[in-house]
Amino acid sequence: MDVNRSAFKGLLWCVFFTSGLCMSVWSPAEVSVVSGSAVSLSCSFSSSSRVTSLMSVDWKFKPQSGGPAKLFFHFSSVAYPVEDERFRGRVKWAGSPSGGDASILLLNTTQTDNGTFSCSVRNPPDIQGNTAQTVLTVTPQRVSLTLTDVGVLLVCVVGPSALVTLLLLSRICCCSEGPPALQHHSPIEVIAGEEYFYTQTQHKHSACCCYFKDSEYDEDDYMPDKLHEHTITASQC
Repeated sequence: MDVNRSAFKGLLWCVFFTSGLCMSVWSPAEVSVVSGSAVSLSCSFSSSSRVTSLMSVDWKFKPQSGGPAKLFFHFSSVAYPVEDERFRGRVKWAGSPSGGDASILLLNTTQTDNGTFSCSVRNPPDIQGNTAQTVLTVTPQRVSLTLTDVGVLLVCVVGPSALVTLLLLSRICCCSEGPPALQHHSPIEVIAGEEYFYTQTQHKHSACCCYFKDSEYDEDDYMPDKLHEHTITASQC
C-alpha cells in the first residue's frame, strides 16, 4: 500500500462510515536504512476538526519474525517515555500536530527493527480513521575504505621513505656478504685467520741474501770461495 492508496482508504472510511467526521492518516509504505543509522518514520494526518490538545498519536510495532503488534510510543500534548525495552532511549518525537505531522525518529537502528510500524491518530471528535503502516528494512552496514587527507599524506610520505630504507638495507647486506678481499677493516683490526698470514709474510721478507764479489781479486785467480755471502735485512737490500 502506497501513500496515496492509504489516504484514499481513509477518505472512503470517513465518507461511508462516520458521516464525514473522521481522521485520514498516511505514511510511506516502505523505508530502508543502514544498520546503526537514524531513520524518520513519517506519519501525516488530516482532520475534519481543528487540532486541539486532545489530539493523540500511537505508534505500534510488529516484528518481521511474527507476533502481535505492540504499542511502544504515545503522544498526547507531550511525548510519553518509551517503556518498551526494544525501543527505550531510541525514539524521539519529530511531529508537529498543528501541521498535521505525527512523525517520530528512530535512532541507532538494528536488524531487530525489521518489521511493520503502524501510526494511528485521534483528534476528538474525529476518533475514527485508518491506520497508516510502514515496513522498515534495516540492512547490514557495509565496510568501506575511504582515503582521507591524512591517509593520502601518510601514503605519500611513508611510502617513499620505506622504499629508500629497504634499498639502503639491501645495499648494506650485499656489502657485508661480499668476498673477504673486498671487505674493509680498520687499520688496527685483526681478523681471525689473518694474523698467521701476516706473521708469515713478515718472516718471509725479513731477510735476504746478497752475494758480493771481493773487489781485490784478479779474474785469472777467480775462485768461487772468493764470494762472500752476507745476510742483511730487507731494508738494507
